Amino acid sequence: MAEKSSISRVGTTEPFELQISRGQISYHTPLFKYGYNPLIINVNETIWDGGGIYNYPSSAAALDVLSSVAGTDSGITGTVFGLDTNYQEIQEDFTLDASGEYTTTAEFLRVYRAYITGSSSPTGNITFKIGATLHAQITAGENQTLMAVYTVPAGKTLYVTRGIATHGTDTSGAFMTVRFVTREYGSIFRTATKIDLIGNHIDFPFDQPLKITEKTDLEVRAICSKNQNNAIAATFEGILIDNA
Repeated sequence: MAEKSSISRVGTTEPFELQISRGQISYHTPLFKYGYNPLIINVNETIWDGGGIYNYPSSAAALDVLSSVAGTDSGITGTVFGLDTNYQEIQEDFTLDASGEYTTTAEFLRVYRAYITGSSSPTGNITFKIGATLHAQITAGENQTLMAVYTVPAGKTLYVTRGIATHGTDTSGAFMTVRFVTREYGSIFRTATKIDLIGNHIDFPFDQPLKITEKTDLEVRAICSKNQNNAIAATFEGILIDNA
């Protein structure tokens, strides 16, 4: 059977973004990252499952994958994604042993996504650590990390096309300050976008896509104006293009 082709290949128009998602545009890959943090107070936190400001590994190392309910989650399977010491994309499948543990063979310099792949959901939280430091978490019931955190692989450039931030309804007048921050290789984090919102969502398209160079860390952070718990979600999306 012949491959199903994009209609744009026969002289009509199909959206460029759809062609990218279908893998029909060489050297282009879509990116969609989303995060959620249910307990942000008046301290800056990254929008991710683990709470607090995200801690990036200082060097590549094997990940310890652990269930919070130990052997109860024996046999749970999944895949973890990240970058190696050379900032090349890597992934590894895992199966939790009788103690609810697994140690990766690959060494990760960055971790930005993991999800459950089998037919059973874990009962507890699945954490991904180097030593005592948490670098990713699949919260029970989600079956997927929820982390608005990413690092651009070596040899690629990311063009961010859109971001969204959502703050749950609040009746006390508390507002959230949300920042999209980036850190180029060997540099420090700086603010790329900063917004305030209260009980609402903001959609901020980049009509001129924001260029993010290789090896750059990027994440979304938020802080509440009052000393109370508030939940916030954030997404960012764009196109990864291979460098010439």
